[in-house]
Formats: sequence, structure tokens, C-alpha cells
Amino acid sequence: MDERRMFSRVLFAAPAQLHQKLRSWPTHILDLSLNGALVEEPQDFDPKPDEVLWLSLCLPDSDIQVRMETLLVHRDRRQLGLKCTHIDIDSISHLRRMMELNLGDASLLNRELLRFVQRHDTEPYV
Repeated sequence: MDERRMFSRVLFAAPAQLHQKLRSWPTHILDLSLNGALVEEPQDFDPKPDEVLWLSLCLPDSDIQVRMETLLVHRDRRQLGLKCTHIDIDSISHLRRMMELNLGDASLLNRELLRFVQRHDTEPYV
């Protein structure tokens, strides 16, 4: 299999919410990376195509909320692949720390964070 991943993923089981304008769906996170997430497809999920989905989750045992603007990049076997298009500084800081604790390799994570910033500085904002 051709592995093209540029960002490490960590298994992360947690409830979350997907939002699109005035609609909302409960979901469950399967894994996370600095560049997005894999989530369970919610029941009755019918988003408007090519419109932003907001993913929000609370970190376990805290009231810290991580929120990212995403685009749906794939939908397969009742799972949704979401690509992060925007994330605020507080959310990326919390996500980075959680990833660091789970990966156990700060240097790898720092390289990925630099890659994330570079990609998002050069890609057109959707």
C-alpha cells in the first residue's frame, strides 16, 4: 500500500459534534491528526456538499474544547475523513499537546506542526 500520510494519527475514542450552519450531528472520533480526523458517520448525516463542517470535541477529563473547520474528503464504511482547513490557536495548542502525549516524540510532532503551518499558509483558504 502506498503510504502518503504526512501527519501522524493517534487513536482517540471520544464523542464529538459535527456542525454545518444550523445543523448538528453527534459523532464519535476514531483517530486524530494535526491535519484532521476520522469520525463515525452520524445517523441521518446529509451535509451540503463542499460546505464547511465544524468538528468540536472536549478533551477527556477536562472542559477543554477543540474546534476545527473541516472539509469532508472521504466517506467510506460509515466513516468520514475530515481535513482541517482552519483551527484557532488555542485548539491547535491543545491538540498539539494531546498528540505529543500520545506519540511520545516531540521532535516528530514539531516537524509535523511546521508542515501543517506551511501547508496552510500556501493553500488557498476555502
